[in-house]
Amino acid sequence: MALLLAGGMLLTACGGGSDGATTADRESSGRHAPGVSGGGHPAPDAPAPGQGSRESEADRVREGQAEPDYRSTFALDVDTASYGYARRTLGDGRLPAAEDVRPEEFVNSFRQGYERPKGNGFSVNIDGARIGGGRTGASDWSLLRVGLATRTAPPTSERPPAALTFVVDISGSMAETGRLDLVRKSLTLLADELRDDDSLSLVTFSDEAETRLPMTRVKDNRNRIKDVVSEMQPAQSTNVEAGIELGYEESVEGHREGATNRVVLLSDALANTGETEAEGILKKIDSARREYGITLFGVGVGSDYGDAFMEQLTNKGDGNTTYVGDETQARKVFVDQLPAHLEIRARDAKAQVAFDRKTVKQFRLIGYENRKVADEDFRNDSVDGGEVGPGHTVTALYAVRLREGASGTVASATVRWLDPKTRKAQEETGTVTTGSVGGALWGGENDRLQIAAVAAYFADRLRGGDLPGAPGLGELASRASGLAESTEDSAVEKLATAIGQADRLNRGAGTDDAPDPSEGEIG
Repeated sequence: MALLLAGGMLLTACGGGSDGATTADRESSGRHAPGVSGGGHPAPDAPAPGQGSRESEADRVREGQAEPDYRSTFALDVDTASYGYARRTLGDGRLPAAEDVRPEEFVNSFRQGYERPKGNGFSVNIDGARIGGGRTGASDWSLLRVGLATRTAPPTSERPPAALTFVVDISGSMAETGRLDLVRKSLTLLADELRDDDSLSLVTFSDEAETRLPMTRVKDNRNRIKDVVSEMQPAQSTNVEAGIELGYEESVEGHREGATNRVVLLSDALANTGETEAEGILKKIDSARREYGITLFGVGVGSDYGDAFMEQLTNKGDGNTTYVGDETQARKVFVDQLPAHLEIRARDAKAQVAFDRKTVKQFRLIGYENRKVADEDFRNDSVDGGEVGPGHTVTALYAVRLREGASGTVASATVRWLDPKTRKAQEETGTVTTGSVGGALWGGENDRLQIAAVAAYFADRLRGGDLPGAPGLGELASRASGLAESTEDSAVEKLATAIGQADRLNRGAGTDDAPDPSEGEIG
């Protein structure tokens, strides 16, 4: 029997889709999600230590020696760069590489309409629907949506001051239109948006790194900041290591107690000089990162972009990534999102979804492969989680196969995080029953669930996946167009455009009408 378990997961601070769709979940223009919200309920029991790896457990299940694992544990993250870069690639007439497609980042690029918590923690929202549609092997599958949301950002005037160190790639590859020129425009926009009591420093790097501006209060220095930004010109090779190392030195030198201290890397992430492995680079600044709580935010640019490298850097640097491809997207990130979401609401946040074996035959997490956490480490607060800011949402989608005639609890989801100031651990839990996942997915009243499904299925198709019930690209494009019209959401309209582009490119190379593979069972 095949054991289909959730892989690793995702989610963190300051995310936003490259098309302007943002994980800072403003009120949805679609219908409100009717799922079950949780808060304050007892969390499921922690897994017993020493369970061993998932691979060895799967072997034991096949041999009939152990019960299958019905838990899925992951670190929260709100990256959206994969979706932004995919849109850019499709717009250039190319299909994105499968390894650059992360379904969770596609899903987290869209508003979800979740209930918000009243305090500084999380709300837990769970809902779902039957996939159905008469597709081979899909009639008994449902899609389960686990949504976590933080309280929306306060007015910019009420947030703590920020101390930002910008580390800018000025290597030769940044000379391409839409790279360094876009970075200059972005920082010029930001200079007008930051408060007088915020601080900013600027480091550039090519083959070596250089401090262009030490930590400087924005007040009375906006024109000076803009002048330094305008003077940046492309140079030679790409030594990301030198840039990040000097950037963290500047951030430590200009560290401000009570402020949000962050390094922001703007680059095409095509490292070719010095240390080119994310782990090696971050080892050199690990003590500064931990001691001073400095987080790393990555902004990707360029038609050729080192997406995987940037994601590894920010994941290990307690931050997240986004991608900007034009001035409109830059304005969304640097004007609408970054100033409002500098504050961190949760540190080392993790989620654990526990499925009820009496009702669930099989489940499968969509994406999050590189954010997995061992089940037994869910409450081990020395194990890194993700950092999440105000107004963010995190969504995990599961394909779930219910047992025939099942009734009762399907799953409970618990989110655990550390208070950024006190470092005290807190938890919230929500549950969902079979009655809340029985409606039809397509054509139902829950527009936002359908949008999440379209985004996930689109990503799965792009990377050659085999999700049960996944429609072809042509059908997905049609559904996205209908949802864009019903929600009047321009971000969904751009999703429909991207799917249509992928469909045309795909049909030029073959078809995507392969039948769904048969699935094994667990339990």
